[in-house]
Amino acid sequence: MVLQYLAALVLIGHGIGHTTGFFESWTSIKVGFHDRPWIFDDKTKLKSPIGKAFGILWVVCIPIFILAGVAILMEGTWWRETALIGSVISAAAMLPWWNAMIGGAKAGLLLNIAIIVVLLVPGGEQIIDFFEVP
Repeated sequence: MVLQYLAALVLIGHGIGHTTGFFESWTSIKVGFHDRPWIFDDKTKLKSPIGKAFGILWVVCIPIFILAGVAILMEGTWWRETALIGSVISAAAMLPWWNAMIGGAKAGLLLNIAIIVVLLVPGGEQIIDFFEVP
C-alpha cells in the first residue's frame, strides 16, 4: 500500500513539475531554463511562438499526470493509459528543449521514458506489480 501511494505521489508530483516549462515559456518567472534549444536554431527561444506552443503542451500534461496519480489512489486501472498519454506528450514537449532544461526537467524526461518502457515492454508488468498498483 505504501508503494502504491509512492507511485501516485510520483505521478502527481511529475504533473506539477510541468509548471516549470509553462512558467519559463509564458511568464516572466525564471525557473532556471536556458535559451539553448536542442533541435531548433539559436533564434528559437522558449519565449518565442514555437517555445510558447511547447509551453502549452507542458501545461496540458499537468492534469493528465495528476489524474493518473488519482487513478492509482482510486485503484483504477485507467491510470496506465492516462500515464502513457501524459508521458508521450511530455516527452514530445521536452525533448526539443534538452539543452535548455534544468536538471529536474531532464530527470522528468527520463521518468517519462521509464513510464513508456514499463507500460509497453513485455515484463513491465512485474515492475507495476512491485508498486502494488492495479
